[in-house]
Amino acid sequence: MDYESTLKPSPYYNETHHEWRRQLRRFVQQEIEPNVNAWDREDEYIPRELFRKAGELGIYRIGFPEEYGGYGDEMDIFHDLLSVEEFHRPGSGAMLTTLFVPIGGLPPINALGSDELKRKVLPEVLSGREQISVAITEPGAGSDIGNLQSRARREGDDWVISGSKIYITGGMTSRWITVVARTGEGKQGLSIFLVEADSRGLEKTVMKKMGMWASDTAMLFFDDVRVPGTHLIGKEGDGFRGMLVNLNGERLRAAVVANTLARVALVDAVNYAQERQTFGQALARHQVIRHKFAEMARHIHSTQAYIEQTAWRVQNGEQAAADTALCKLQATQTLELCAREAAQVLGGAAVIRGNKIERIYREARILSIAGGSEEILRDLAVRQMGI
Repeated sequence: MDYESTLKPSPYYNETHHEWRRQLRRFVQQEIEPNVNAWDREDEYIPRELFRKAGELGIYRIGFPEEYGGYGDEMDIFHDLLSVEEFHRPGSGAMLTTLFVPIGGLPPINALGSDELKRKVLPEVLSGREQISVAITEPGAGSDIGNLQSRARREGDDWVISGSKIYITGGMTSRWITVVARTGEGKQGLSIFLVEADSRGLEKTVMKKMGMWASDTAMLFFDDVRVPGTHLIGKEGDGFRGMLVNLNGERLRAAVVANTLARVALVDAVNYAQERQTFGQALARHQVIRHKFAEMARHIHSTQAYIEQTAWRVQNGEQAAADTALCKLQATQTLELCAREAAQVLGGAAVIRGNKIERIYREARILSIAGGSEEILRDLAVRQMGI
């Protein structure tokens, strides 16, 4: 079995999508696949040069205006999701938390920012020359946006930010950070700021993770960090609205990552089972093993259909917040099932470093939490459904 054989025909893709997939495939085979194991070490981050190469390929330009270096209407959401899928075929979730980090910090700027901020940031990030992170999560609030406590107060023409942020992907290596801070009370009391990563009073601490070692994760401390008034993104109080734009896209991409890794796990498990001999026959001939593959495939295909339907709705102007949340939940649960079953099929081989299944198994837990835990997403979905 190969990865391609697990893909089903889809009405959402035309020849431009297929050609984009071919370009992405060539890039990944040349630049990423040979290096995944070497990068999968603690403190061995993906090299900055790869961001520039990915920028030249164009993965950051999708969905952004032409005047700032984007593709405008030339590509759609399905081109974007194909980028995410192809970059994760080598079986590492660290691509999402590293190479796709710049996309996470840009949507609020693109949606709400001034022309000055867009001209300053978008061309640099879309080209891959610079990196931007987004800082929402806090030690006491997690990803509960309405309970954030970091504060920004006005002093003359500037804003001064105090507080802390946790689990910030790219926090050690980004040039800019899109920061959500409280400027008032309740959901309407949140605002978004563009912060220079080398600002005085901003301290960073590396956080060690159980997986996705190729990406850096940081805790950030803001000790009266002064930000120019022009770096307020949108208007005061726009923070909640701006972050919804950001989080919906992040969750849909995370769903694609999870389902892609689930496919990789299925393919690797099937190929191993067809070669491995047990009790006088191939492991794949045992009914109990074959049923594992049927369940894995059933979850993968139904999840893919849900992702594509939701992406189509977003492409056509819907926010679809409930379904982007549920898509991410569905996909990460599919991944956890497939990672577990693949590990059972491989047995001892699944716990040896350098094996795709070993890496996927430990990264599955991170994906189920990052971008909104299962509990947060369920609650968000039912509230969006009016229940």
